[in-house]
Amino acid sequence: MKTRFLARNRKSIGMRILAASIVSVGMITPAMGADTNPVTPINLVAPSGLPGIPALPFTGVKSAPFATTQTMLTLGVTPDQGVLGQDITISGKGLPVNTTMMLTWSTADGTWVADIQPNSVNYLGTKYTKYNVDMGSVTTDATGLFTFKTKAPSDFGGVKDIYAVKDGVAIAHGGFQLTRTVSISPKSGPIGTPITVTYTGMGASLYTAGGAVHWDSSYAGEVQALWTRGEGKVVIRAAGPVGNHFVEVKDAITFAYLNILQSPVPYANGGIATFRVTKDNGPPPASMTWPAQVEPTVTQRTTLSSIGLDPNTKAVATATPASGPINTKTTLNVTGLTTTGVHQIVWATVVGNRVNCTGTCWVYNSLPLGSATVTSGTIKADVTIPDHLGGWHVIQVKQGDVIEAQVSFYVKQSIVPFLDKSGKVIGMGLAKADNSGTEAAFARGGAASTPSIKYKAGEEITISIKGVGWTQFDNTLGVTYDNSYVGYGCGFNSNGYMVIHIRATGAPGTHIIDLHPLIYTQQPSFANAPYGMVPVLSFDRDFAALALGYQIPAYHFAITIVK
Repeated sequence: MKTRFLARNRKSIGMRILAASIVSVGMITPAMGADTNPVTPINLVAPSGLPGIPALPFTGVKSAPFATTQTMLTLGVTPDQGVLGQDITISGKGLPVNTTMMLTWSTADGTWVADIQPNSVNYLGTKYTKYNVDMGSVTTDATGLFTFKTKAPSDFGGVKDIYAVKDGVAIAHGGFQLTRTVSISPKSGPIGTPITVTYTGMGASLYTAGGAVHWDSSYAGEVQALWTRGEGKVVIRAAGPVGNHFVEVKDAITFAYLNILQSPVPYANGGIATFRVTKDNGPPPASMTWPAQVEPTVTQRTTLSSIGLDPNTKAVATATPASGPINTKTTLNVTGLTTTGVHQIVWATVVGNRVNCTGTCWVYNSLPLGSATVTSGTIKADVTIPDHLGGWHVIQVKQGDVIEAQVSFYVKQSIVPFLDKSGKVIGMGLAKADNSGTEAAFARGGAASTPSIKYKAGEEITISIKGVGWTQFDNTLGVTYDNSYVGYGCGFNSNGYMVIHIRATGAPGTHIIDLHPLIYTQQPSFANAPYGMVPVLSFDRDFAALALGYQIPAYHFAITIVK
């Protein structure tokens, strides 16, 4: 059977896609924690090469274990509160004379936790590990005094315990409270100007690790800094009329904690900065921002399984290129085959959804890519990546039902181009909605119609994206209109083709629309998995999917409201 996107009534489209898309089922695996594989938490190590990951503070050396007692002396710390770069003086008195000891600083590591299954990835939350680092050694004088001068480092914020340690025992204790700063760059520019927002001193606990970014009191999204040790850095775009606008960042578990000064973590203060919109130059063209290319720290790949694999095969397969959007042409090379004759080349993917998710929510699905004949133990074939789900997939070489070779391929998301009859691009992603309810409108992916960047207030806009995935990290994108979060779209049930619908509103002029990755936490829903269902503005620096090799972009669109 072939995949069909047409449906004669909207009520049955989800079931038709699921039923009609299954070419061959290798294994059925329920979701919702009823997976045949047990949930195995994996702490995701930050990939090397991510921008903005500072070294451990001070010496960078983790302190050896030491004991504390209730009779410790008090260290003087002046001031006892400040921000990144603050001058700090640490002093001690009444200590053993002419004695060398180590000063230590309390810190932590933060990371994301996931469970990688053969047919998906589950988001399990975050993890924090506390420890101490050596600040440097000090030696008391003949009266038992010492003075140590330093600066507040780039580190997680909050209360920092400082100990003076001698022979594995802390003999004096003090503290410093590292608070937060907000800064932006640039501070003025036309509508659409990218604004870098830097938020320092974020914490390493549930109630201090997230920040909510606001533009004129509208929620733009979430900033995280688990891997970047408390320094969040995100980019939003200038929107609204000419004049002053306010960028504010607040402590948040997804959304802002508005009475933080009455909380147990009052030091998790936010901050505000002013940006001046200077003029309206019209809508900038559609674009995408990609995370940095980094080496994944997790080797598991979804849809890559040993089920059906020939246990005796020595074949090695490669794909060049190994990633790209739908319809990418890649060359498959296989060496070391011991089998002969014609082999089938297939695409391993899944089909289903996370909404009607009772029992079997999605199943494996094999799409044929062609066939090839083994020559001297090798196969070389050009294949085209299907117009289907994005994310990690596998190209398999099979003889009958047995897999003789396989290689992973990553399908990148992309903006749908609109073409005229001659094949010329006349629009990217944006189109007016066709709500006629006709089969032809539905075939265009949920009523995308005439490409346009001009709308009257109240008209319905569609934005079309291909290659959306199905895991909790890549099946959904959060949408903001003029930096105000308006909702999300999902591409799983529609096999990677996502067409979102929003309304054109506001005064005549340019309006900004952005899409960001989002952690989908509804199905399955695990305990203690925060920061879900909102745009992750720190997607390019501090986002769990980067450790798994996912490259999920942010999308940037703009429209003009006309009278």
